[in-house]
Amino acid sequence: MKFYIGSGMKISELVKDYATKLKEKGWTHTYNWAENISGDETIEDLIEYSRLEQNGIVDADVVIILLPGGRGTHIELGMALALHKKIFLCSATEEEFSIQNTVNFYQLPSIIRLVGTADENIEKIIKL
Repeated sequence: MKFYIGSGMKISELVKDYATKLKEKGWTHTYNWAENISGDETIEDLIEYSRLEQNGIVDADVVIILLPGGRGTHIELGMALALHKKIFLCSATEEEFSIQNTVNFYQLPSIIRLVGTADENIEKIIKL
């Protein structure tokens, strides 16, 4: 299974953790943007990374969105929705899905919302 993980830069280590664990299960990562974060990015770098991220989403069978996310995370989610990808929206707590924090798109029936640790969510993703 080919996967892409979208999230905010602040939790890029969690992205790497999910990616490592899924690859250990034999899954293929279409693009790991978290490996490119240095803090010294130029506009040209950002343009290139955006192209690579877009291609990663297009090539993926499954798009995993880790919360909390940043602005780019919601663009990744929008691309996945528009491309009718299987989407897993993962959070460590229910708080991200509370009425105070949620985004209306999180409620779409095509999105599978998961709450748990990385290991728990990965096991659920693999089963589904």
